[in-house]
Amino acid sequence: MSRSTLATLGLQLAFVAGVAAPAAAQFTWPSGYLQTVPLVTGSTALPESESTASDFNRFRLMVEPDWDRLAVEVAYEHAATIRTQPTRGGVGVVPGGGEWMDLQWTITDEEHVLWQHRFDRLNLSWRPTRAVQFSAGRQAVSWGTTLFLTPGDPFLPFSPADPFRQFRAGVDAARLRIYPSPLSEIDVVVRGTRNEFVDDVMPAGLGRAPTTSDVEEVTALARGLTTIANWELSGWGGTLYGDAVGAVGAAGSIGAWAVRGEGVVRQLDDSVIFRGSLGLDRQVQVNGRDLFLLVEYQHDELAASEPDDYVALLVSEPFLRGELQVLGRDETVVQGSYQLHPLWSLSGLWIFNAHDQSSLVSPSFAYSVSNEASLNGGLFFGFGDDESTLARPLPSEYGLTGVTAFVSLSWHF
Repeated sequence: MSRSTLATLGLQLAFVAGVAAPAAAQFTWPSGYLQTVPLVTGSTALPESESTASDFNRFRLMVEPDWDRLAVEVAYEHAATIRTQPTRGGVGVVPGGGEWMDLQWTITDEEHVLWQHRFDRLNLSWRPTRAVQFSAGRQAVSWGTTLFLTPGDPFLPFSPADPFRQFRAGVDAARLRIYPSPLSEIDVVVRGTRNEFVDDVMPAGLGRAPTTSDVEEVTALARGLTTIANWELSGWGGTLYGDAVGAVGAAGSIGAWAVRGEGVVRQLDDSVIFRGSLGLDRQVQVNGRDLFLLVEYQHDELAASEPDDYVALLVSEPFLRGELQVLGRDETVVQGSYQLHPLWSLSGLWIFNAHDQSSLVSPSFAYSVSNEASLNGGLFFGFGDDESTLARPLPSEYGLTGVTAFVSLSWHF
């Protein structure tokens, strides 16, 4: 069955559900938000690198009609970027993992303008009882335990350096949730993906492009979660893109500190790899205002241990699936935020790659314009080796990051 056929089928199911029980429907107005993010990035050490300016804009509409046991979730959004340089990627890019349904289209893709629209949510759910829910279609699934670095989340985790994305990207899946008790849950997810992978990284001859192939994969995972005393404990396992995998997670408190951790063991080719993170966070009062502090450390054997491996990692299957949040095998995140005023707050973010000794630093502010509108702004600084050569085009993860200034204005309705 093609992607377009699946998308059409999903829309038809939503329409049929809407006309099947109009009398019992709970009507809700569509909600959504507008966001604009102007930003300027300075030149880097790369040859012919120039300063760039761009303006990313997003418009999103969401509606969730409910017919007692039946519900539909739809989120549709437009994303348009105006830029001074013909670059791709950057702010506002929705992480992708080869979703099965083709629900994203391009309106304009020119040298200085990229305008796309997509369905970020399109799913139908059915609740035969209060303790059972089945859903199918594009939906958000989050299994992470830690807050920034979440290797234990197999479904398109957030980038820890992205301050603009307000909604997790949806994945195309069938999902069954069972609630044996108010403090426990069983979650089963089956997800099909279709990605284009690079087969030949280094061209064999002059003028020959790297070869690629489309690969279809199935992920089938089951997760159990429960609460014991003041600890939330979870574990999941199954097959992840065809690999045997198992994971555990725990979140609780020791004294005034919240403790979060997760670990994954995965059979990859002929070896077993480990991915894990551990974090501490707490909130304290300073001069009568809230100060939030967080530190997280991640060891990820799926990532690279040295800069020489970065190029291969960027075309690897895990990276193209959206499994990696950072490139380094051992990375640390430190984050702090302080409430200066009920309407103002200051934040700082530091991401450190222990292997190449590079860092990404971002001071920022947030201002609550109204109950519906917010204003954010800040800077990004990259520190590290920036001497790019043909043998080592990416000398460090953050060293080639140009100084970037941004402002983000969001209005929810």
